[in-house]
Amino acid sequence: MTNPTSTTAAPGALAGRREWTAFLVLLLPLLLVSMDVSVLFFAIPSIDRDLAPSATQQLWIFDVYAFALAGLLITMGSLGDRIGRRKLLLIGALAFGAASVCAAYASSPEMLIAARAVLGIGGATLMPSTIGLVRNMFRDERQRAKAIGIWSGAMAGGVALGSVLSGVMLEHFWWGSVFLINVPAMLLLLVLVPLLVPEFKDPNPGRFDFLSVPLSMGTVLPVVYGVKESAAHGLNAERALIIAAGLAVGWVFVRRQRTRPDAMISRGLFRNRGFGLGIGLNALAAFAMMGSAFFTTQYLQSVLGMGTLEAALWSLAPSLAVGAAAPTATALAQRTGRATVVCGGFVTGAAGFAVFTLAGTDSLALLLIGSAVMSSGIVAVMALVSDLAMAVSPAEKAGSAASLLETGQEFGGALGMALLGAVSTAVYRADMPAAAPEIARKTLPGALATGDGSLITLGREAFVHSMRYASVTGSLVLLTGAVLAATLLRRAARSAPAAPETAAEAQAPAPVPAV
Repeated sequence: MTNPTSTTAAPGALAGRREWTAFLVLLLPLLLVSMDVSVLFFAIPSIDRDLAPSATQQLWIFDVYAFALAGLLITMGSLGDRIGRRKLLLIGALAFGAASVCAAYASSPEMLIAARAVLGIGGATLMPSTIGLVRNMFRDERQRAKAIGIWSGAMAGGVALGSVLSGVMLEHFWWGSVFLINVPAMLLLLVLVPLLVPEFKDPNPGRFDFLSVPLSMGTVLPVVYGVKESAAHGLNAERALIIAAGLAVGWVFVRRQRTRPDAMISRGLFRNRGFGLGIGLNALAAFAMMGSAFFTTQYLQSVLGMGTLEAALWSLAPSLAVGAAAPTATALAQRTGRATVVCGGFVTGAAGFAVFTLAGTDSLALLLIGSAVMSSGIVAVMALVSDLAMAVSPAEKAGSAASLLETGQEFGGALGMALLGAVSTAVYRADMPAAAPEIARKTLPGALATGDGSLITLGREAFVHSMRYASVTGSLVLLTGAVLAATLLRRAARSAPAAPETAAEAQAPAPVPAV
């Protein structure tokens, strides 16, 4: 059987039914990878009963997936450019499916941690491969923008959907079922991708730089880990040293990439200013998205007193508005220009944060409205700047471009949780009485744990006050993004190529048929 090659049409050629069908298939791994970030949200109590992990093991069960994913994105993006994005996608799907089975039937904490690590490695192959393939399959500028808009919305929705689906599954099945839902989707992917998706790879990739693999991981992992731990527990000397070590390794990594002819990250990606600006603005949007999650989740559970499943279900409500944000932004950008809509998206996100400042201790409607407004603006920004970054990248380097885009998003999200979390924590501690128990002065869940009614009331009021300060900070950050979009993005758009193909891409040979 010969693989379809319709996506190798001339630059600007319209994608047909086959390409859109293939695109729907490629949304499967994206949804599952983003869902797995939150799929353990409700499963931990059951895992505690069956496997009895220590406190450290429980943290690693939660975190190892995200760390493996973030640490290997750059490596896997470069690898996909070399061996073929479809091939890497299929390898990753096989690993993801097998690791899901191992996680579902894990008999010890160590086995579950190992399976979650392999899931993260598989996820690192799937994410850059999918958006890289989308970049190659859709040559028409309007169609590509629409596809990447849908891709961005699906990725944002997957995290929220993961926690809800986890809660529903655990109502009827054992904790391992939250992993087994991956298996049918991966089997479907393994069958349909060879039938529908052509292979794409760099025809002249050069040698693979093996030394850059540990250097890239040594850059990303310590910084992401240090920032996330600082968001959760506060910045101390140890965490500052971890972040500093990652930045030092990053300096070595960047220096190596700038001097080697076969660098893991092609210097050609940054020749167009739109690429770096797209990554930066996308990271800024992720900053707001993840930073807001730091206090909205706590508000639903600790201030309003909702159970975890009820809170997760309510958190899905804003998705109704968010689902339309990316396609609408794409359509508007084609009429008024990308810079205008991105600027408007940042302003809309800032307005959503402003709504949070009006919330009291019983303001579910305001929280949901603020979340819907903020998320709609942010998803619109992500869709358009992601499309910009991919559009100005050479098609043969689409995997590397996608991996840098997603790595920037990981950094932005971690920084958002750290900064807005730090602002919220500082205001909360300042509002709580000095005579209150230390556990109550640290966090609102700590105040709830005391069982003291007056202290709980003070804690809830202090948390809402701290949320207002964090929201003002988030608004200021997004308004800064709006200014950057208005001043820099318009110039970057003017410097972007008129067509989505570069000269190198136009001369690249057609994808090799698979037999």
